[in-house]
Amino acid sequence: MILQTQPPLHLTYCLNIHPGETWAENFAAIREKTMAVKARVAPDKPFGLGLRLGRAAADSLAGRARRADVRKFLDDHGLYVFTINGFPYGQFHGTRVKENVYAPDWRAPERRDYTHLLVDILADFLPDGVNGSISTVPGSFKPWIRNESDVKAVVANLTACAEHVADRNIWLALEPEPGCFLETTEETIRFFSELLPDRARRRLGVCFDTCHAAVQFENVLQSLRRYLDAGISVAKVQLSAAVEETAEGLKKFDDPVYLHPTKAKRADGSFQYWNDLPVVLDKDAERLRSHFHVPLFAGNSTAAELTPEFFALLKRGATEHLEIETYTFDVLPRELREGGVVDSIVREYEWVMKRLESKV
Repeated sequence: MILQTQPPLHLTYCLNIHPGETWAENFAAIREKTMAVKARVAPDKPFGLGLRLGRAAADSLAGRARRADVRKFLDDHGLYVFTINGFPYGQFHGTRVKENVYAPDWRAPERRDYTHLLVDILADFLPDGVNGSISTVPGSFKPWIRNESDVKAVVANLTACAEHVADRNIWLALEPEPGCFLETTEETIRFFSELLPDRARRRLGVCFDTCHAAVQFENVLQSLRRYLDAGISVAKVQLSAAVEETAEGLKKFDDPVYLHPTKAKRADGSFQYWNDLPVVLDKDAERLRSHFHVPLFAGNSTAAELTPEFFALLKRGATEHLEIETYTFDVLPRELREGGVVDSIVREYEWVMKRLESKV
């Protein structure tokens, strides 16, 4: 939804919280879940959508006539699309996802061609005068990048996609994530400044996920400022929280679906890192942060990193797109799923809106 017009600021939630690989499943979630959220959050206002379109769903929208039908439905129901999550290419719910979420990565032409299609889809869905964003894999899963030729392939495909965007008002947003080729603010800034050609940077930016930065024990506000100071477009900010717990407390977050890189900060200031949650459970570690998205209103999380100063910077134009992202709802501990998914999403909207409306 439109939070302000000067500077522009839009808020949505990512529909990757709803299981669905086909467009039919996505469309059903919009009708049954998203419309229920809209009725409680913005019944009389245009309501922004953050689509999650995997390859199967995107292929269903390859035809311009099909997209025109969807656009009419959106217009008729007070909905508009301004951002797409183009990170997961394949199945994202109900099976082992883990490191498969990064495949195909940006070394592969399949990732490039799929993202080209997302650009074409979003171009037909965007309202006049609204910029668009597509978040995507930050290059690759770090263990898969073995040599300079891998890095060159990533850069070449990203550059080709930036050129495909051409003069459309859409930004491709690399999403730094723990365990990936680009996982820290420092790595990402270096990649943009040293490896990307200027013609790619004109349409490439960052999707700044606050959960991911917090897992690295980065100061979220300072990280966001660093991107802005480096002249990197922050095309989207994903408002999300990582679980922060003891090793014993993390046991209830172990699931077989998603990869949960976990980091511990010790009393001497040193860090210990595990590539997935199960490895950490038998370790004698102090307080840990794990890449397991929990609702913003939940306790024992990094939501406190989203300070009044952070929200003030968002309102001053740090980005145009805000997206609540808690895709893990179906694997959350039972006590965090009480009330159902619609109620949980509404409570996250209320949490965000309260902070956006507060004064520093």
